[in-house]
This record gives sequence, structure tokens and C-alpha cells, in this order.
Amino acid sequence: MLDDKSVDAVIIATPDHWHALQLIDAVSAGKDVYCEKPLGNSIAECRAMVAAKQRHNRVVQVGQWQRSNQHWADAIAHVHAGGIGRVRKVKAWAYMGWMKNIAPQPDQAAPPGVDYDRWLGPARQRAFNPNRFHFNWRWYWDYAGGLMTDWGVHLMDIALLGMKAQAPNSVSALGGAYGYPGSAMETPDTQTAIFDFGDYSVEWEHAVGISRGPFGGHDHGVAFVGETGTLVVDRSKWWVSPEVSDGKALTREIPITKASDNGLDRHTADFIACVKDRARTPLAPSNRQPTPPPSARWAMSPGVPAARSIGTPRRAASRTIPKPTP
Repeated sequence: MLDDKSVDAVIIATPDHWHALQLIDAVSAGKDVYCEKPLGNSIAECRAMVAAKQRHNRVVQVGQWQRSNQHWADAIAHVHAGGIGRVRKVKAWAYMGWMKNIAPQPDQAAPPGVDYDRWLGPARQRAFNPNRFHFNWRWYWDYAGGLMTDWGVHLMDIALLGMKAQAPNSVSALGGAYGYPGSAMETPDTQTAIFDFGDYSVEWEHAVGISRGPFGGHDHGVAFVGETGTLVVDRSKWWVSPEVSDGKALTREIPITKASDNGLDRHTADFIACVKDRARTPLAPSNRQPTPPPSARWAMSPGVPAARSIGTPRRAASRTIPKPTP
């Protein structure tokens, strides 16, 4: 397919552990790429992907489609305009009540028609297990980083855009199998991560099997906590609750303002527009992706190699990346 000159662009929607090799191969073949989030499975992979994109001068759009929803942009603009004063803390969260326990299952033969060796690709070799296959591969370190690099990438992206943030000074994370101790999941079903940016912090938290999150019981969202008010935004709405001093609101209250467009449709349309107009910059380019989610994954997986050699056979030795620097 990559040799076919009539193919202009490639969509990558494979499990996360395949993204790096596929994107690098695609841009090396002169193709533009729409890559599902997260961009890569580690910081090292993301750096290699950005370098390949720049080397071959291709268009790359990452599937963080919330950037294309107008209400997310409006909420971020309100933060940037000082609408809630100086922000000291940002909290992003995902409480996934629909996720239940994943019971352990024995290894078994791969289903007919499945080339499991090809599916594993750059991941370590192992026997087929249905728990590690369709959809649930997200909960295993070989292929992904759990909810932190699934929902977390979407929501932490908004937190970082709102704060115009780059890399944090430090990252700490804790969590584990608190909800389902006997689960087959490797990634934590409950996790908290704290990113220190010097004069403010960004926090991530998630829990499975629980639906009611903070700030009114919403199951997902991002809250910017400012000195004059708090702005909360999720996929359907945003609003501002003012701080009150001596009975007087310190900023303008903004009632619930609902989303009115389809971010995913606008995001894919933006990619096509960038393919046609090479001077245009994608809304979610590969070189502007958040480092906190993979760095929190790194913090949560001591002893687990977070990066693998790119472009080498699957059975090549793995290596551990250093902590990200500011």
C-alpha cells in the first residue's frame, strides 16, 4: 500500500504499540497521516515520530478531536483572557462506571484468521489471551497505558492548552487495582497523578466502576481553579462558578453553555484541508502533543520498559527511557 502512488494519506487506528512504526513507515513513503491518539506508546516513540514527520515534511494530524470543538476552544479562551484570575490548579478526570472487572482467562489458540504474531508486532512475544486482544488491550503495558493514555490524553490535552504548558518539573503518580484486586488488568483501575509546573499543578485522576466524579458528579471533565472562579468543561458543556468575597462575586458567572458542533467531523475535515493546503497547520500536529500522560505512565510502571527500539525486530531488547526534563 505504501508503494501505491495514488494513496495520499494513511489513517492509523491500530493499538497504540503499533503507532510509531506505522507512522514512521508512512511518512517515509511520502504519505500524510491521521494517527489516532495517543501519538505513541512512550516519550521516546513520540520523539522519533516527530523527527520522521519533520524529516519528510508530511502532514500529521493526531486524533485529539476535542481541539476542533468550539466550546472547548471558548473555554480555553476564557481562561487565557483572565476570566477566572490566576489559575493555581487544574484537575482532569475520568470516572468510568461502565468498566467492570476483567476476570483472568487462560492463554489459548488465536481465533481462526488472526495472525497474532503480526498483531503483536513490536510488542514482546507471548501466547494469545482473549483479555489482551480486542478493546481490552488498552489495559496492558505492552500495548498501552490504561485510562491515563486513553481518556487521559484527551483531557490532559485541554488542561495543558489552557495553561499554555510544556513539560512539568516533576511527575508523581500512585494507584493500583483498588476496585478489582483480582482483575486481569495490568494498568491501574484507580489512579492519581500530579504534575508540578512550578507555580501551579495539574492533577489527573481516574477510577473504573465508579461514575460520579468531582465538580457536580460529572464522569469526566477538566476544571481550571482560579483565584476568582472555577471553569469546568467537558464534552457537552462548560460553565464558570465565581468565587465570592463579602457576598460579592469576584468574576462573572457563566451558566452552562452547551456544545453545538461535532468535533470529530471538524477534526477530520481539518486534516483533509491541511493535506490540500500545505501551508496550513493541523489543529493537533504531532510536535504539539502532551508529555504528561506518557510520563505518568512511566511513573506508574517501575521496572516495565516504557520504550522499545524502533525499527528493530520484535524480539530485540527493550530499554527504559530517562525521566522527561522541563
